[in-house]
This record gives sequence, C-alpha cells and structure tokens, in this order.
Amino acid sequence: MVCGLLSACESPVPFYPPGKGAPDDPVIGLGGPAPVVVASRPRTAASPAVPGSDVYAATRPGMLSPATRALPPRLYVPNAATGTVDVLALPGGRLVGRIPVPGGRTARVVPSWNLRWLWVVGRDGLLPVSARSGRRGRVRPVPRVKGLYFTSRGREAVTIASRRVVFRDPVTMRARAALRLPCTGTPHADLSADEGTLVLACVRPGLLVRVDVARRVTTGTLALPAGSHPQDVRLAPDGSLFYVADPVKGGVWLVDAARLRATGFIATAPGAHGLLPSRDARTLYVLGRGDGSFTAIDFAARRVTARRRLPRTGRTAPGGVTVDGTALWLTAPAAGTAYAVSPDDGRLTRTVRLDGRPANALLYPQPGRYSLGGTAHFR
Repeated sequence: MVCGLLSACESPVPFYPPGKGAPDDPVIGLGGPAPVVVASRPRTAASPAVPGSDVYAATRPGMLSPATRALPPRLYVPNAATGTVDVLALPGGRLVGRIPVPGGRTARVVPSWNLRWLWVVGRDGLLPVSARSGRRGRVRPVPRVKGLYFTSRGREAVTIASRRVVFRDPVTMRARAALRLPCTGTPHADLSADEGTLVLACVRPGLLVRVDVARRVTTGTLALPAGSHPQDVRLAPDGSLFYVADPVKGGVWLVDAARLRATGFIATAPGAHGLLPSRDARTLYVLGRGDGSFTAIDFAARRVTARRRLPRTGRTAPGGVTVDGTALWLTAPAAGTAYAVSPDDGRLTRTVRLDGRPANALLYPQPGRYSLGGTAHFR
C-alpha cells in the first residue's frame, strides 16, 4: 500500500502482459514479479503538457536510441527526376545507394515508430526499408498518400490522403477506420503533447483540423484569416502551442493547443515553411522559399532572434538538424544540390551535387526515443 502511494516505487518504464502493449514494449515474465506502476488520470485529447515539461527532452545532442545508435549518418533524398530516393553517406555526401519509389514519383521518407524501418511514401504505395541493412520489404498497396504519422506507442499508422484520414495497422498498413476531412489535407500535421490529438493543415480553405485519434473523430476546426495557406505544423516544447507555417502570409501562426485558437502571428520571410526545432529545443528554424533565407524564432520569447541568408537562392526543402546540432541539412531542387549550413550564422559547410531535382530529405539517424512520422517528428 505504501509503495503504491510513493512515486519512487514506480517503474521507469511500463511493463505489459504478453500480447499487450506495442511490439517493442517490455513484457512481464511469466511467474515473475511485476513492477509497481501507479496509474495516472489520462489527459483530455486536447490537453497540453504539464507546465515546464519538454516534449523534445529525449532529442538532445547525441541522445540516440538503442535502435539507431550504431547506424552511420545518411541523408535520404527523394529525387523527382530519377524516381528514386538517393542515399548519401555523410558528412561527405557520397552516393551509396538508390531506393526505387513505388510509382516512380516524388516521395517522402518517414521513420517507423520504433525507428527500425524507413517508409518510402510513393504515389502507388508504401515501401518499408530496413534502416540497418537497407533490406526492402513488400510494398504496401496504399496509393496517393500525402502524409504518414504514428499514434501513441506506435499502435496505429495514420495516413493523410486528400480528404481522408485513414487509421491503419502500423506494420501491414491495412485500413482499420477512415475519417472524412472537411477540407483538402496536406502532408503536414503534428500530435499534441499527450499524443491524443492530431492537428493537420488544409491549404484550402485555410483550415486546421483537430482529430481525436482514440475516438477517430474530428473535434474541431480553426479557420485562419482569408488568404492563409497553412502548411508545416510543429508543437512547442512545452506543448502549449502549435506553430503553423504560412508561406503566403510569410510567417508562422501561433495556435493554442488546448482550445485550437490562433493567439498570434510571427512574420519571418516570404514562403515560410520547413519548421525544424534546434537540437536544444530553444529555437525554431523557419525556411523562406522566396528570398533564400531561414529565420530563428525563440520558443520561450515567441519572437524572431535572427534571420540568415542561405547560400542557395530560390526554393529550399528541409533535411534535418545533425545529431550534434552543429549543422542544418537542406536541399535546393532548382540547383540540384544538397547542402549543410551552420544554424548559428548560415555559413555554408558542405555542398553535394545531385542529378535531378532533390525534394524534402530525411537526415537519419536522429535523437529521440521514437518517431511520430511526418517530417522528422521525433520525441
């Protein structure tokens, strides 16, 4: 009884009976003692994290999980011209492989929840690729997927396709349930601090949609001011706000995570997109599409602290922040290059010439306990 009341007696990780929990969760041995776990009252679907907490606490420099610790750094670059994903060995950028894209069209590369597989999202399906060996699995025939995300503990995969959100088995990708959207969805979304709510962006008619992932229902929408085109969505470290990039308005909207209400706007640059938190989770990097720049926003102060000119003009696409936080990898489709810059001053540190038109890349491995999918959403 006393032990049940003391938090010190609580197990640092939850254990489950065989057949329960996610595939990689620890299991109670048959006949062995089970650790004491004090049940906590669940938060509501839209509730933020406890004040002072940090949803990115496990993504600090060098905090690689056991599943990714031995992996060499790679940049996975979807190439629209070749219909492949080019695999570059870093830091030099040598081409070490090419992965065919299902359907041969521009793809996205999304890590699985347990970080062991990379899903290549193509026009005609989803291709799993082992992050360790490069071995390819069987293509899952799920066409026209725009975005791929994973719910809490990897229980389900969530695909976004035009006007539908589909909940799927995270391994076979077989559909379990579908939800029709009140708008045309984009590939961009993020989950709340308790991972019970998915907030996704719709370019037309400029809406944010909130979905309860447990009940699989829409629980609210937010219409942004006329002319807004919301795209990338990223949760603040304390879970209180969603930052939503708007390339047309040239900045990011601040959206209250609990009430789904716009509370402010921060101007950054024309074509604002590609939201990436810094490795210390103090800064949000926002790419500019029109002027070839990136802007640094202080998460705590909610204001711009720096604007840096990028060495490549025109459209840029995000890649990721290196494990140690000292470089930001990007791609320039028009120039046919991938390149790294210092997040402190924008100084060019590496350039890799590619054949074709590189798109949104994935820098991998990344610090974190698990992946929520999307564009490098790790926690």
